[in-house]
Amino acid sequence: MADSTWWWLLAGALVAVELLTGTFYLLMLALGMAAGALAAHAGLPLAGQLIAAALVGAAAVAGWYWRSRRQPGDPSVRSLRSVNLDVGEIVQIDQWNPDGTATIKYRGAQWTVIQRTGNAPVPGSYRVAELVGNRLLVEKA
Repeated sequence: MADSTWWWLLAGALVAVELLTGTFYLLMLALGMAAGALAAHAGLPLAGQLIAAALVGAAAVAGWYWRSRRQPGDPSVRSLRSVNLDVGEIVQIDQWNPDGTATIKYRGAQWTVIQRTGNAPVPGSYRVAELVGNRLLVEKA
């Protein structure tokens, strides 16, 4: 069997394993195997094929890693309306405590309210941004 066939089989096996595990990095390694197959088609010796596969695979993995690190992470589950129906509700805060918290009556119970950092604690309407433990994190509405 030709060298390129082995490379293509390895690339296909990595794609199949990626489909079973969901590890996107295996697709990047499969690109390296495809580069090895193309190097074999070009007539490079085994050492050249290995170098091509290693360079392309490593560059693809490193590129994807750096790309994923630059993007902001997923929003906190605590701030998703589909998980917590309180998110997005408007509450009225009449007075803030000196420690930056407030106590309000919401949904028939007493709640401790905190706000995002960098905002002045002024009375008014606030939107619930997320739940932090048993406290409502609010931002100005």
